Amino acid sequence: MAERKQRTRVKAAIIVPDVLGDKVSLSKEARLEEISGLALAIDLDVVFKEIVKVRTVKPATFIGQGAIEKIMPLPDQGVELLIMDTALSPIQQRNLETKLGLKVIDRTALILEIFGERAQTREGKLQVELAHLTYQRSRLVRSWTHLERQRGGAGFLGGPGETQIELDRRLIDEKILRIKKNLEKVRLTRSIQRLARSRVPYPVIALVGYTNAGKSSLFNMLAHSDVLARDMLFATLDPSMRKLRLPSGREAILSDTVGFISDLPHELVMAFRATLEEVLNADLIVHVRDIAGESNREQKQDVIKVLESLGFEQIEQSGRYLEVLNKIDLLAPETKADLVCRHKPGTVLVSALSGEGKDALLQLLDDKLSQNFKTLELEVGVANGRLIAWIYENTEVLSRSMGEDRIRLKIRLDAVTEARLQKMLP
Repeated sequence: MAERKQRTRVKAAIIVPDVLGDKVSLSKEARLEEISGLALAIDLDVVFKEIVKVRTVKPATFIGQGAIEKIMPLPDQGVELLIMDTALSPIQQRNLETKLGLKVIDRTALILEIFGERAQTREGKLQVELAHLTYQRSRLVRSWTHLERQRGGAGFLGGPGETQIELDRRLIDEKILRIKKNLEKVRLTRSIQRLARSRVPYPVIALVGYTNAGKSSLFNMLAHSDVLARDMLFATLDPSMRKLRLPSGREAILSDTVGFISDLPHELVMAFRATLEEVLNADLIVHVRDIAGESNREQKQDVIKVLESLGFEQIEQSGRYLEVLNKIDLLAPETKADLVCRHKPGTVLVSALSGEGKDALLQLLDDKLSQNFKTLELEVGVANGRLIAWIYENTEVLSRSMGEDRIRLKIRLDAVTEARLQKMLP
């Protein structure tokens, strides 16, 4: 039986426009490194990358003629794809393709391509498809006849013919409507699941952070799980949830979410709303930061910006936000010592790789979830075994003393559990 030939990697070029007066969170050097990582995440062979100064954005091509002339020889060197680290209009994209004889995609298209490859669950695939269609709707499918070599795939890097199909707006709108209906069912299912959890009730801890900050590694360390964790942008796309036991003995639900990124496409934020609602409804939001990364401050602001766009106001000042400074194992000893001395209360230093800081993090999570708890004293008849068992299962029993026919208990509990207890008391 003949061996299957390995698919040749597509050669790609990357341009990061440095627009005069443009306010961006990451430096252009960091943007170049990040967009290169995104390209590698879908196994592209990046053979050319450059930061291009742009004094004024050209309505026809975004970049100037000088930059275009630099790229002109690339097709002769086997380059088939140009990635522009910005948002291109359909006209700019089409004009660049015509001038260069290259397939051109922008930042949004590249991120959508990665999401298309990574989605595993039906929900994830629906959300990616919705984002893809929303993006395509504004430009339809462009004619592209230059690439004749057959390639697999269902996204922007698909085979010939795929981009020559004329999808009209009516067909796209019908697809979008159908997917939104399916996602509404997902949203309803999630709300039912949240209602069921509120009856248990398990507090929910949601991990958020910039892509590749180490959320999945931290998730695995805390929950003894085996979620995919790799040194790769957007390694995790579909959310995972596991039960977590805290030092007090109480249990919580730990949720891992999709990573954020600077200039996260609006289409993706809207499409993943059903998933991100888990964050909106969490009792505690844990922001995982790659403290060893050079752009960690800018990345933090990008995450805060996305959270605020989801409906959080003054998230850092809320009582349900804390920061985890991850990857301290990558810091130089003197940098790490300085960080230990000056880190703020409400933050904890950890290494998801070595496990350092795990106990301190679990205790901080426990303390944060307990800060609004009440302490009550009550007496229960010894014959009421069902109520006593419920109290032990759903509250933290601080002390107990026995009488002749009654037990005096001192307990700690949250407002939801207190309301349920009041209904059960005689």
